[in-house]
Amino acid sequence: MNPLLSAEQAVLGAVLLDPDQLSDLDWLTPDHFYRPIHQALFGAFRKLRSGGHPALSADGPLPLSWVTDVVDEAGLHVRGLDAAYAHTLIQACPRTEHAPVYGRMVLEGAIHRTVAQHAIRLHQIARADAVQGLVEGALRTADVLNGVLTDLARRWGTDPRPVAPTTAPATATDVPPPVHSEQVVEDERFLLAVLAEQPGAMDEVVAWLRPGDFADPAHGRLYRCLGALHHRAEPIDRITFLWEAQRRGLLADGTFSGEQLTAICDGMVPGSADWFGHRVMRASLTRTALASAHAIRTLAENEVLGPGQLINHALHALGPLDEVRARWVTANGSRAPMPSASAPSAGGPPPARVQAARARSTPHPAASPPTPTGPGSAPAVARKHSRGHP
Repeated sequence: MNPLLSAEQAVLGAVLLDPDQLSDLDWLTPDHFYRPIHQALFGAFRKLRSGGHPALSADGPLPLSWVTDVVDEAGLHVRGLDAAYAHTLIQACPRTEHAPVYGRMVLEGAIHRTVAQHAIRLHQIARADAVQGLVEGALRTADVLNGVLTDLARRWGTDPRPVAPTTAPATATDVPPPVHSEQVVEDERFLLAVLAEQPGAMDEVVAWLRPGDFADPAHGRLYRCLGALHHRAEPIDRITFLWEAQRRGLLADGTFSGEQLTAICDGMVPGSADWFGHRVMRASLTRTALASAHAIRTLAENEVLGPGQLINHALHALGPLDEVRARWVTANGSRAPMPSASAPSAGGPPPARVQAARARSTPHPAASPPTPTGPGSAPAVARKHSRGHP
């Protein structure tokens, strides 16, 4: 039998046999149960308890009305429930005093299930945004997922903090590949052409655009060549571009030929580096959201991981998206006018170029997860029974 189903039946059977066990299960809710019939039963327990059912204060043997009233109340919300199933639940409970442990198992299953559901939702929204050239939906959904992970950590009684998995996770099943459109690759080529042909164009994007933002890794390597020239305050044109590509081995290893690099420069269209850079950045953000969602779903499907490990590994998987988002905010909050094509002064490179070079050389710290804001903390009984199960 499925261990999670057995745990759900056991905790329900324990409360049917001993309603006082509900006092140790205040941290468990009906939504934590997987089967709708179990959700209805646990919801009936809570309702009858809050209504002051006589069984909760009865002396001596537990009255049969407790079982019948629970079944009647739950039957109002779900079909197919009868007294026979209630007896099945009672038989499925080995020890009533173990109800908090059974409840912890139910909560653990709910955490895995919830994380997987939100990861799938992020993947769906990110794919839709990638097709439409948007990012807002993916960012909002990522915020929701981050908040869910923080809330689940509080419920489980662990400190939410990004922790890298010690081993690479297995590949998740039934996950569509990321969206790569020809338009994205074309935008990257246009951007490279503008950066190579327009004087000072690198100043518009160097502070927030990175080689990893390019969908085509070869284009990312070309952007790294342009960035190196800019960092050294050397002039940028198609000749210096070609020379830097040769120095970095892009011609020797067959990544590009001289004719291909010349064709990229010849393919420049009217437009600014800032405009094309933002298009490349949007594609990078949705692509990163897809990768994060895929990784988190894979983690959630790993039954070996304890809830604390799952939550912290999932927060770590959101880290790359947080880093790209921070640069996206920078790109949209500090759009500078196109600089004039003035020659470097005798005293050194222009101040704007020096500032951009420093920005490129300074690592940007990854955004930390938000501090939990909700009231309350994980119940003591959940923490007590989670020792040894991070």
